[in-house]
Amino acid sequence: MAQADMTPVPRSFKKKALTPVQALLFGTLTVGVLDILDALVFFGLRGVPPIRIFQSIASGLLGRAAFSGGLATAALGGVLHFFIAFVIVTVYYLASRWLSPLAQRPLLSGPLYGVFVYAIMTFVVVPLSAASSGPLSLAVLINGLLIHVVGVGLPSALFARAASASRSAPPSSVAS
Repeated sequence: MAQADMTPVPRSFKKKALTPVQALLFGTLTVGVLDILDALVFFGLRGVPPIRIFQSIASGLLGRAAFSGGLATAALGGVLHFFIAFVIVTVYYLASRWLSPLAQRPLLSGPLYGVFVYAIMTFVVVPLSAASSGPLSLAVLINGLLIHVVGVGLPSALFARAASASRSAPPSSVAS
């Protein structure tokens, strides 16, 4: 029977806080990837090809012309998608610096932020953009709310908390 290694875990391997830059980068990647994967699966199951999903994002800037731009407008849609994810994560992080409960209670505040983001995107940003949108079906509404709660708001809050831990953690001591 093998014995378990009882060597203490070095402090460097314990839960580490992220710098604000790391939190924003990892948060952006997480939110951007989760949100686009949801769109690719949800709308893909409804027959929408991936290039069209990315072009629809670009249509917010270019209007209907985005759908005749091929891979170039799809690539623009991808860049815009991750830029929007960066803005969403950054807004939450900055708000959490002024309102500490946002970082301290991410399991509550993150999902609420996701609902807020969904409402702003659906009822303000998209209508003010060049994108055309049809009526909102119940399936699209439910999917949109779920991905914004779980894949947008929650990661934004968790990465803000990870960055706030770096500000509140005591300096590491050096063993002599």
